[in-house]
Amino acid sequence: MTDTVLAALVAALVAGAGGLLVPRLIARVPEPAPKQAGEADTPSDEPPKMLYADIASRPGLAWRSAAVSALAAALLGAATGPDWPLLWLVPLTPVAVALSTIDWHTRLLPRVVVVPVTLAAVVVVTVVGLATGEREALVRALAAMVLARSFFWVLWFVRSAGMGFGDVRLAAPVGLVLGWAGWGALVIGLWSSFVLFVVPALVVLLARRDRSLLKKSFPFGPFMVGGALVGLVWGTALAGRMWG
Repeated sequence: MTDTVLAALVAALVAGAGGLLVPRLIARVPEPAPKQAGEADTPSDEPPKMLYADIASRPGLAWRSAAVSALAAALLGAATGPDWPLLWLVPLTPVAVALSTIDWHTRLLPRVVVVPVTLAAVVVVTVVGLATGEREALVRALAAMVLARSFFWVLWFVRSAGMGFGDVRLAAPVGLVLGWAGWGALVIGLWSSFVLFVVPALVVLLARRDRSLLKKSFPFGPFMVGGALVGLVWGTALAGRMWG
């Protein structure tokens, strides 16, 4: 068994175990106050937000989350190998699955989850960067975090369709992990998130021929997470072929 295969296997097992805890994490998220719910820019004609407890109690959520977490972590382990980034990528994987699930059902990305996770990731990345002498990667990761968050803040500020402030917060840890992998991974990861979002949206729009869909909000978090996975696994290689 090669080191790469071992890294993929261990990452899948650890993240899969974490995925089983996704329903518990979702159930522990406090419900937002009424004024906070408006922060998601959800139109008044849409149905009320689904309760976190109801999301957590959905049948099979634990096993589906475990399977998705294990698959994503296996891809990350195979792409990264037995290297330091797995210290933050593996635990972040089930958290990303939980946030994607919440956003998909509520169009909200809870601050009480995103902010602490971001701070923890910054601490781990900083400690690893300083302890291993990977200062260039550390500076790039922190700069990418600021750039990604600023980019999504601008999109939110101009009221881009489907963009809530939770997406701005989520852009910080996404930029951090992509930036450590490289500028190519960052560009491909962010670009992929929009491709993953826009293509299905256009298909639905053309199929229904209903322009009112353009005025509705849609969860962007799952697509940002998916784009980050693309960037981390294939971003550097794709960027090299495009600009190399």
